[in-house]
Amino acid sequence: MLIFALIHSITADKRIKQGFARFGGERVYHGWYRLLYNILALLLLAPLFPYMWSISTPLYQVPQPFATLFTGIQGIGTIGLCVSLLQIDFLRFAGLRQVLALMQNKPLPLPNEPLQTGGLYGWVRHPLYFFSLLTLWFAPTMTNAAFVFNIAATLYFTIGSRIEEQRMVRAYGESYIQYQQRVAWMIPLLRFRK
Repeated sequence: MLIFALIHSITADKRIKQGFARFGGERVYHGWYRLLYNILALLLLAPLFPYMWSISTPLYQVPQPFATLFTGIQGIGTIGLCVSLLQIDFLRFAGLRQVLALMQNKPLPLPNEPLQTGGLYGWVRHPLYFFSLLTLWFAPTMTNAAFVFNIAATLYFTIGSRIEEQRMVRAYGESYIQYQQRVAWMIPLLRFRK
């Protein structure tokens, strides 16, 4: 997980992106970088899960009827994650819209998406992270490997959200600052003062 976090963060760095743009050209960078970034993330995470299952021993198992409640919360997390992805331009998030624009000889870079502040984004600024955490932490059976992974993912989401917030302020300025003041960070209804 540490290797994933380091590589994922390094490849998100502006200097690495600029180097890719110099190497491949601006148009190729704007067309391919996001998709390649996501593919690299999947390739880095894919071996982790079989390894986790091979070394896992149960830490605890939630008894009934609470196990059913935990499974329900995981379901809410999964549905919330899907709805959050549908509220943004999922094809752009995945990097596919950029590749399509490149292949269809459309202008690149794509214009900025409008700031999403409605729906689940009106409830919490980082619904993708919040609902992912619900899905991870409310497993009725928690293994040692899953527990360590959940801690690492929680730290990564926490740090990543702070970096993402800085990027959003640069992109949207005062609109995002006002949004930060109105909407909770990653846990709904929980507000922190700066």
